[in-house]
Amino acid sequence: MATKGTVNGIVSNLVTVTVDGPVSQNEICYILTGGTKLMSEVIKVIGKNAYVQVFESTRGMRVGDEVEFTGHMLEVTLGPGMLSRNYDGLQNDLDKMEGVFLKRGEYTYPLDREKLWNFKPLVRPGALLSAGRWFGEVIENHQPLKIMIPFNFQGTCTVKEIAPEGEYNIFHKVAVVTDSEGKDHELNMIQKWPVKKAITAYIEKPRPFKLLETGVRPIDTANPIVEGGTGFIPGPFGTGKTVLQHAIAKQAEADIVIMAACGERANEVVEIFAEYPHLIDPHTGRTLSERTIIIANTSNMPVAAREASVYTAMTLAEYYRSMGLRVLLMADSTSRWAQALREMSNRLEELPGPDAFPMDLSAIIANFYARAGFVYLEDDASGSITFIGTVSPAGGNLKEPVTENTKKVARCFYALEQERADKKRYPAINTIDSYSKYLEYPEFQEYIAKQISEDWVDKVYELKTRMLRGKEIAEQINILGDDSVPIDYHETFWKSELIDFVILQQDAFDKIDAVTPIERQQYMLDLILGICRQNFTFEGFIQVSEFFRKLINICKQMNYSHFKEAAFNKAKMELDQLIEQQLNVEKEENVA
Repeated sequence: MATKGTVNGIVSNLVTVTVDGPVSQNEICYILTGGTKLMSEVIKVIGKNAYVQVFESTRGMRVGDEVEFTGHMLEVTLGPGMLSRNYDGLQNDLDKMEGVFLKRGEYTYPLDREKLWNFKPLVRPGALLSAGRWFGEVIENHQPLKIMIPFNFQGTCTVKEIAPEGEYNIFHKVAVVTDSEGKDHELNMIQKWPVKKAITAYIEKPRPFKLLETGVRPIDTANPIVEGGTGFIPGPFGTGKTVLQHAIAKQAEADIVIMAACGERANEVVEIFAEYPHLIDPHTGRTLSERTIIIANTSNMPVAAREASVYTAMTLAEYYRSMGLRVLLMADSTSRWAQALREMSNRLEELPGPDAFPMDLSAIIANFYARAGFVYLEDDASGSITFIGTVSPAGGNLKEPVTENTKKVARCFYALEQERADKKRYPAINTIDSYSKYLEYPEFQEYIAKQISEDWVDKVYELKTRMLRGKEIAEQINILGDDSVPIDYHETFWKSELIDFVILQQDAFDKIDAVTPIERQQYMLDLILGICRQNFTFEGFIQVSEFFRKLINICKQMNYSHFKEAAFNKAKMELDQLIEQQLNVEKEENVA
């Protein structure tokens, strides 16, 4: 018999319920208010009182309202038909809802109940399978998706029946399996899974090592992220977090892209809905929305739904990873998620941590980021979830708790700087403060040595060193003046500017410069470092700046030209001539 209860206390979205039976942590219940069922989640149980967070507005709720407990945790429905969907944090299909605003208590089924899918069996009767193993396949938006043994299946099962190839809806019986106790189970194309429990249907989860190409030079060249890696992008308002996220989502080598808008402003979320259907996928030539799922949760929605949205997005990502696909999960912004945790913690009157965030904020963030990763599956397959979150620290303060705790677990740190944004140096990633710990991994170094070049990592460190040295000299020049520092200081500074303008700045709105393949990045890095290693001789600092400004202009023309085609080769010849001319002047002066 299902447990019931009554409301005996309301503090905004936190409701205290007196129960008449057993309830469990994270269990879902519905509060009956004015004829409407409001979905809620148990977040704390003390004696006969269960504290629940309500995913809707609690306006009009009264003490004494009835509560029904469902006996299951907050879960998502997994199956064909999720690509190109727009969901809220509870996996309600937003396109099925009417009106401008979401109606309280209105919930929609996340999948298409009627659509027929061309099911193709992958196994024969008698096959031995375990949880997460593939037994069928359907095609969705040109993407082959696997139908799997439910993740909650215990032990090994034997396939008793398998449906022949044909068209079926998601509820149609496509297989019958027999468990180790001889009990038969009928399977269709869908399954359910609790969002706060990680899906572990894989053989091994090693440290990730394969480079994830994003086409963004400050990332791929200076601070690379890997397939199954984790990273985060902190930065104050106006530094380009959203544009950078969109560029990565559009260009990264991923099979599935999941965008989780977690508590962001409504206009930014609307921008995703408006732009994505029209963006062309550079990998397939079709629309990017075909392989994208959007989880939309705006700042004016109840805070409890923010927490659900990130877990829903991660669970969908784990589902596709179990199919052997490369998933890119983008969350904007995890700061709003942490703020929701803070609000609920404060309403529970828990002992506050720094800045009133929960004491266990570090553990919550670490557990969430740990769900990403690269995994090996059965049949020599592999899958990955690459997770990149943005953090919106108040006032750009990178020492606040969310940024600091995220820094402990994320392997890549892309610090967006207000000063660079003000100078229009986009992407505004501060290469000196940013880092990628994957550069230190022996597995990654070995992979890069085979795929690109043996000295690639050394070149990256050289680039960072030259940028750091250039920044130090820029500060000296700013304090002492141009005339008070040696000429070679000016040369070192301008070499760092050459790296900055040519390698670290990129035009996201230019068709050519927006996406830079790794082959081209390698060529340009070798070219620019080759120039930086030259020892030039100049008469004065004005000559230094004039020479390097010309170099920068030519190199930027190369960035806007198709790789190794006429315009690119012409600019390269001009560059070589300019350098040769400068070196010849030096030789003549030495002879004289």
